[in-house]
Amino acid sequence: MSPQTALITGITGQDGSYLADFLLAKGYRVVGMVRRASTENFERIEHLRGQVEIRQADLLDQLSLINLLRQVRPREVYNLAAQSFVPTSWEQPVLTGEFTAIGVTRMLEAVRLVDREIRFYQASSSEMFGKAQETPQTERTPFYPRSPYGVAKVYGHWITVNYRESYGIFACSGILFNHTSPRRGKEFVTRKVTDAVARIKAGGAPQLLLGNLDARRDWGYAGDYVEAMWQMLQQPAPDDYVIATGETHSVQELCEIAFARAGLRWQDHVSLDPKLARPAEVDLLQGDAAKAKRALGWQPRVSFRQVIEMMVDGDLARVRGR
Repeated sequence: MSPQTALITGITGQDGSYLADFLLAKGYRVVGMVRRASTENFERIEHLRGQVEIRQADLLDQLSLINLLRQVRPREVYNLAAQSFVPTSWEQPVLTGEFTAIGVTRMLEAVRLVDREIRFYQASSSEMFGKAQETPQTERTPFYPRSPYGVAKVYGHWITVNYRESYGIFACSGILFNHTSPRRGKEFVTRKVTDAVARIKAGGAPQLLLGNLDARRDWGYAGDYVEAMWQMLQQPAPDDYVIATGETHSVQELCEIAFARAGLRWQDHVSLDPKLARPAEVDLLQGDAAKAKRALGWQPRVSFRQVIEMMVDGDLARVRGR
């Protein structure tokens, strides 16, 4: 019997690489979709070379997605690709909309046209809640996005619901709250902090500039969260789920843990730069994953402190290995 095939868009990102690890361990044939680019960054999946198939297609090009599905014939599609860095979404709002909103429609259209039996996962985001209308946030909390990225994610979320209800496609959205890991991009605040800690410890960077120490987020471990993605597509019926730890931590707490791990005082190295503050700040995001715990049996395993210390250790080892 041939293995089940899963297609992952955004396989070179943090979540894509952890999901590929997870699915390979389950015995899947894993195909990763990448865009043709002048520079390819396969660092996060370098350890999987020879185990995953890489195919070129683009969320901006409808025909490439249709052809990809016809060639690969996946049972499951995980749509993780997006312009996913919130500050960039203010600098490139139209491109963010094309990738993060309309790109979802193009992939769903490809599923509708090629094979409606495909099970589809859409990467929704806690940034859709933005100026949160209640705390904690659940699947029923109204959306109030506060960035072009958040707005685009709301579109992607609702178009997924629309295709599920209009065409009977098994389409799920995972409303994932912030999740991080040693594979997180350095532009994101958790990795920005842990990378700076490692460079400061090595004597290479005297200072870390941040925009807002008071912003609070519900941070989990990416390796835990990709398991929830897979669990959603194994259910008898499609649905949407909040995935979160239920705890919040401030950027200052992040700094305290990260610097302490390296034997440093964060107050000696962190400065505020007003230019780094968001035009419209999201002050507090806290998720309630009760539905996912009940229906999927999902539980976060790695604590906030554990994941930040894991990241510091990884960055210290990387800097020392130079």
